[in-house]
Amino acid sequence: MKFNTKSSHFLILSILLIEISSCKSSSFSHKNSFESKVDSNALLKEKFHLAVSAHRGNSKIAPENTLATFQKVLEIGVDYIEIDVRTSKDGQLLILHDGTLNRTTNGMGAMKNFNLAELKNLSAGKGFGEAFQNEKIPTLEETLVLISEWNAKHQRKTNLYVDCKDVQAKPLIEQLSKHQMLKNAVFYGSDDFLFSLKKIYSKAKLLPALDSPKEIITKVEKLKPYAFDVRWTIINDSLVNVIHQQKIKVFSDVLGFIDTPQTYQKAVKMKVDVIQTDHVRKVYQTLLKEK
Repeated sequence: MKFNTKSSHFLILSILLIEISSCKSSSFSHKNSFESKVDSNALLKEKFHLAVSAHRGNSKIAPENTLATFQKVLEIGVDYIEIDVRTSKDGQLLILHDGTLNRTTNGMGAMKNFNLAELKNLSAGKGFGEAFQNEKIPTLEETLVLISEWNAKHQRKTNLYVDCKDVQAKPLIEQLSKHQMLKNAVFYGSDDFLFSLKKIYSKAKLLPALDSPKEIITKVEKLKPYAFDVRWTIINDSLVNVIHQQKIKVFSDVLGFIDTPQTYQKAVKMKVDVIQTDHVRKVYQTLLKEK
């Protein structure tokens, strides 16, 4: 995407107006069946044009980043399942958020220091009781099989939000291609990683972070992103409008203390395209007034 002088001046002026606007406002500011929850996902997009991403596949029913929780959120109905991809000692791609095993498994130490067989001996159900003690760290392959098979049986497809934690671009693209999931994936990571990914697969839907409106021009020229992951603390109507004018979507994490009904309503008002949450059901209950 090339900027002529006139359009560049217009974009710079828009960004300055956003910064002024940001300075003025510092506020941030099982009754239904699973099938009806899938309908809720469609209704949310129909009424508000808002899509939902399940952070680490979080269902609040099963451990994060496991096949069990991915299955649950598929049944609830989401637009994206976020997965964190890392590489084992023997070059296998697995799904784990932290660089160490300590928090979510019964193992200890850096994941990258263990091979696949060793990692598969661990439980990924830490903190979820006996029901999930046999849950394992999933491979990317297992995750892709689960979601691609689900998509083959359902008209509305579930997409992947791929957080590229510690992985090389080529094997990542190869596995997604094998399971025909490339068109159903967006890729989050460092700008340098995303640039290398685009060189291997030119149609990759890149999702770089946006921490300041001043970054827009540089990132658009370098990465030609599909969307920006906009930090919630800087987001406002003007910024969303400027990004949309570039034919780029707006994603934003609404996690932790801002994962609230007030935030979901604000996202709708600002016309954010995708919110990422740990509480998928609460989003539907808030915006669709479900009980």
